[in-house]
Amino acid sequence: MTALALPDDLPDDLLAPTYGTDSLAAVLPGAAGALGVDLTTATGLTSAGCAAALGLPAAERVVVVLCDGLGYLNLSERAGHAPFLRRRLPETRELRTTFPSTTAAALSAFGTGTAPGRTGMLGYTQRNPATGGLANMVSWTEQSDPTRVSRPGGQLMAATLPVPAEQLQREPTVFEVLTAAGVRVTSVGPARFAGSGMTLAALRGAQFLAGESLAQRVDGVVRTLRSPGLAYLYLSDVDKTGHQHGWQSWQWGDELEAFDRELARLVRSVPAGTLVVVTADHGQVEVDLADRVDVAEVPALAQGVAMVGGEPRAVHLYADGGAEGAEGVAARWHEVLGERAVVARRSDAVAAGWFGPVAEHVLPWIGDVVVAPRGRFTIVDSRTQTRPSLGLLGVHGSFTPEEMTIPLVVAVAD
Repeated sequence: MTALALPDDLPDDLLAPTYGTDSLAAVLPGAAGALGVDLTTATGLTSAGCAAALGLPAAERVVVVLCDGLGYLNLSERAGHAPFLRRRLPETRELRTTFPSTTAAALSAFGTGTAPGRTGMLGYTQRNPATGGLANMVSWTEQSDPTRVSRPGGQLMAATLPVPAEQLQREPTVFEVLTAAGVRVTSVGPARFAGSGMTLAALRGAQFLAGESLAQRVDGVVRTLRSPGLAYLYLSDVDKTGHQHGWQSWQWGDELEAFDRELARLVRSVPAGTLVVVTADHGQVEVDLADRVDVAEVPALAQGVAMVGGEPRAVHLYADGGAEGAEGVAARWHEVLGERAVVARRSDAVAAGWFGPVAEHVLPWIGDVVVAPRGRFTIVDSRTQTRPSLGLLGVHGSFTPEEMTIPLVVAVAD
């Protein structure tokens, strides 16, 4: 079994997460610092310190743009499709995202300036200890009995997650602090995100402004920044296209072009002096369908495992017997997977700092064993995953540089 004591124990081809001023967690506190608002997050980040570390100048108007799935290395390799961002690559900072390098974990750390170990949002799916169900942290639904599936890749029955967002994710958000300080905060995105579990958990505190198309959302930001304050713009199409076609596809290039074009228009259209900050929640790798295991088809992997959570690049294994059963599960998984993945018991992953500082109430949500694939290797479970999810070509969640490294672009409108 692989047991870790420090993040530096990861293999050389992998990058450990950071939760300091060189991380995604520092972006919104830094924006608060640029607006002159003092705050300190539960993990010790200060707004002034983050603004200084990230090079964010003082401003009365700030827009923070988060492009889902636009990793720094993905952008660098496909920069020919993004002339606006390409010109800024020499000044673009490389930040690191969370572990898992996935939207639920990253957005909640971004929104609170903390870490998954504080927010309790630890991946795409995770166990709800209160109900025993498998909770989906993106759709905010729960599958009450994840072992009962009519057929591999079948349609799963799910209900709204029976945990209020504010109860699950207890950290105050940066938006809440800014609003309390008298700053006008607006979140711009599709109407379906207004009041969603993910929004309430990670980004509550902002006034929501609906805009369906990318152009409509940019127009909404421009309108709201006629007055001083902070606007937040989230864009998901690059990530969705990468999931379906891979980030090296022409379709992904088209989405990057569309994003870059509207981003350039945004910077041209906001009032002079507006600070524009662009980042991402994670990057992507493309799967190797010949290098994949299905837990449902390997008895040694299914043995002793009550529930499989997480995602193909960051797996939470909930063992029969809890921590007492974790030793055997970890040993079997390490024996089967070998060097294709890093396998750690919960205690080792927590001690290694994978999730940042971990609050006591969050511990039961973490898998008894956590598995992070290397290279392009993926782990699926056809008993609980839908057919579309089994066919994803672009994935993320693990420690590779492609997944972990994200850009920070800073511009001031003329």
